[in-house]
Amino acid sequence: MTDLGTPLPLDGWAPVYSGKVRDLYVPIPSGGAGDELPSLATADHVLVVASDRVSAFDQVLEPGIPGKGALLTQLSLWWFAQLETVPNHLVDPTTAPVSLPASVRDRAMLVKPLDMFPIECVVRGYLVGSGWIEYQAHGTVCGVELPEGLASGDRLPEPIYTPAFKAALGDHDENISFEQTVELVGAETAAALRDLSLDVFRRASAVAEARGVILADTKFEFGADRETGEITLGDEVLTSDSSRYWDADVYASGNRTASFDKQIVRNWLSTNWSGSGEPPALPGDVVTQTAARYRELIERLTA
Repeated sequence: MTDLGTPLPLDGWAPVYSGKVRDLYVPIPSGGAGDELPSLATADHVLVVASDRVSAFDQVLEPGIPGKGALLTQLSLWWFAQLETVPNHLVDPTTAPVSLPASVRDRAMLVKPLDMFPIECVVRGYLVGSGWIEYQAHGTVCGVELPEGLASGDRLPEPIYTPAFKAALGDHDENISFEQTVELVGAETAAALRDLSLDVFRRASAVAEARGVILADTKFEFGADRETGEITLGDEVLTSDSSRYWDADVYASGNRTASFDKQIVRNWLSTNWSGSGEPPALPGDVVTQTAARYRELIERLTA
């Protein structure tokens, strides 16, 4: 997969990046295509467009999940509003000198570019996934020591911060220690990223729990505001693609595997694909069930 695939053409906007599920655009100068092409480095605004593409195990799968891009954008915007005291990268499109293209308005966010930190700020509140596998072998999660006797899906005594180094597109992110984040961004910024991530996670967890939903884990991305240097929340936030959510009642009944995300896709793919070559197309029932889980989460949180 290349850094720039084949994003949808948008009048007045130039595509500058295409990831597994999102495409980035910057405004084309009013004078047209001159000697200096638009870029993320020089743009005042960036359009983040969430697609309906779905990925699992570092593969973009076919077909996509209908309406997924709009649903995840709606959820991000809702969470940014709940966290209004946390600086974020959103720009009000009603007052900006550029506008959202009508064709992608329901799945696009207008944002200001940030100098992004090369760290995935992962916070875990429950023992699950790769963390559970490591805990069984070493009693740790990403090197963080945990009490003995925990079971899969247990709530941790306190949320833990387990950062990762953001790998190049197509590669796996690499779990790193807090000390390594200090080497990457300096002690002050590393501590600020950790503390802010844990604070936002706790606040979001309380919001979700009040609605009968458990936030098991999530990842944040932050950047520095290019004018003030302020640490700013960017990318998507607390969506079904970046977070693991559970129904609190279902969890209490003992089912710790039913999540409001693409776990249905992961489960099907792990059973029906060896991991080599092109992955098979997703069957219709898997696509339908996944779309329903995305919608159900938004209805539960925002009702």
